[in-house]
Amino acid sequence: MSRLHDERHVVSRIGWLRAAVLGANDGIVSTASLIVGVASASSKPSDVLIAGVAGLVAGAMSMAAGEYVSVSSQSDTEAADLARERAELANDPAAEHEELAGIYRARGLDPETADKVAAQLAAHDALTAHARDELGISDMTTARPIQAAFTSAATFTVGAAAPLGLAAIMPQSLVVLTVSLGSLGFLALLGGIGARAGGASVLRAAVRVTFWGALAMALTAGIGHLVGPAVAL
Repeated sequence: MSRLHDERHVVSRIGWLRAAVLGANDGIVSTASLIVGVASASSKPSDVLIAGVAGLVAGAMSMAAGEYVSVSSQSDTEAADLARERAELANDPAAEHEELAGIYRARGLDPETADKVAAQLAAHDALTAHARDELGISDMTTARPIQAAFTSAATFTVGAAAPLGLAAIMPQSLVVLTVSLGSLGFLALLGGIGARAGGASVLRAAVRVTFWGALAMALTAGIGHLVGPAVAL
């Protein structure tokens, strides 16, 4: 009896997952740190909320722009490599065939089999074969600037909304404590979800992201305590 061979590999998620985790994590950490720092300076509740909203909007736009520019650079590099490979295939196909066969020999195939595999793959789609096996470029991992930009901006907004919502509903005396603890909980949850989606260790990811979030909030709280009274003088 035959069975369908259906495997789902997490590497296919790497493009959007990286941008999503980075955006949400940055949204929580930067907005929570900003709120904690401003609140620690004994600012009015309205000042805390204004700072939080401004941080959310600015951060989301910054994430979108940053992701788009950085991933576009990767995409441009991939396109340039593919164009160079296309020209080499047109100008010297024999050398490119030997290069591809050499890659397969290095992976363990005997010379005769490597030569046959290289010839058959080149006959089917030479550029795709070289892109995948020589350059490491495939449809699964290729750069997608628009996807990365929108994913980062959207997840940053969602992440930033969590500590901002806590700051909006809590009395001023509890803002620092509530936002700090709540944000650490959000970060641990986010780290666990991201790790599970990517097939990694949930506990390790949760501890790692929570540690850096706690450090960021502790630093901004300390700065708020030091700078706030000095500014008020």
